[in-house]
Amino acid sequence: MSVNTAFRIAVFPGDGIGREVMTPTIEILRLLQQRIGGFELRFQEEQAGAAHYVRTGTALPDEAMARAGQADAILLGAMGMPDIRYPDGREIAPQLDMREQFELFAGVRPVRTQPGAPNPLADPRAQALDFVLIRESTEGLFAGRGHTRYDGPADRPTAAHDTMTMTRKGSERLFEFAFRLAARRRERGHPGEVTCVDKANVIGGFYFFRQVFDEVAARHPGLGAGHMYVDACALNMVRRPWEFDVLVTENMFGDILSDLGAGLMGGMGMAPSADIGERHAVFQPCHGSAPDIVGRGLANPTATFLSAAMMLDWLGDQHGVPDCGRAGLVLDRAVACAYADGSLKPAELGGTAGTAEVTKAVMDAISSGRAEVAA
Repeated sequence: MSVNTAFRIAVFPGDGIGREVMTPTIEILRLLQQRIGGFELRFQEEQAGAAHYVRTGTALPDEAMARAGQADAILLGAMGMPDIRYPDGREIAPQLDMREQFELFAGVRPVRTQPGAPNPLADPRAQALDFVLIRESTEGLFAGRGHTRYDGPADRPTAAHDTMTMTRKGSERLFEFAFRLAARRRERGHPGEVTCVDKANVIGGFYFFRQVFDEVAARHPGLGAGHMYVDACALNMVRRPWEFDVLVTENMFGDILSDLGAGLMGGMGMAPSADIGERHAVFQPCHGSAPDIVGRGLANPTATFLSAAMMLDWLGDQHGVPDCGRAGLVLDRAVACAYADGSLKPAELGGTAGTAEVTKAVMDAISSGRAEVAA
């Protein structure tokens, strides 16, 4: 490929604080592009979300979806507002539509604490957490979204039924992704162990899920493989989270456990994510639109910065552009540098630093070269 590889990035600022965290993220990405070189990011802004639904009656325009499908990566701010819903009561969530249409089967949720940032666990080992939760994002209980079946009269149903779906294809590709990630992490000094999180002792679908996991694990004899029931996993994520490496689980369980992981990092504003498929990938913070702090300058952009770092790493790996991957590493380290001395404390974590202060600390770490030295 050419030295100056150009990537098209579809940007969806979304709702609430979405634009407030997206604007500085784009500024940082432009700075990295200038400092590192070797790649170019071409941003195309798209409109979608709850506010767009109110204005137009459409949450995710077909045209925006088509352009996103042609982009090299998709970067989201935050989508949805609690008080804006579809007629059936569901919240506006275009990101779920993207997961389904683009088959973004692997929801990657890193759980990594920032030394120097406030942490809810007293054990010093919790100051250096570094594990990954992978959530299957196209099947499971979420597969029944919008297809609830009701018994009884329409105006007063007697029961509601939602279906959980697990397929061999969906499970196999999820587990192969998890073992590939574990192998890559082992090269960086991690144990290289994948734990399947399920409820196979109660639900037949999870027993099937576990059986497929064991089949895939047998193809990766050089990596560790284990099982854990979801309730025990939730317990151990609080009691001894430093023992985990790669956790892989069903959609709904992953949705719940990823918020627990965010709690271990101090809050949702510290939690990045990626939803990855065979061809497409979406990168966004785990937090929502936070309507209570919109316009107050208090939004924590850290999760969006780290999601952007994941995007750069993925682009570099997918397209064989080392400089892009290096830029992702520099951004990741810049966040670590910003928090390292303990003086930066976002309002979300009980401090006074708002969006501007967090952004300045990260940009300073990049501009000064400290993040590159650390990398």
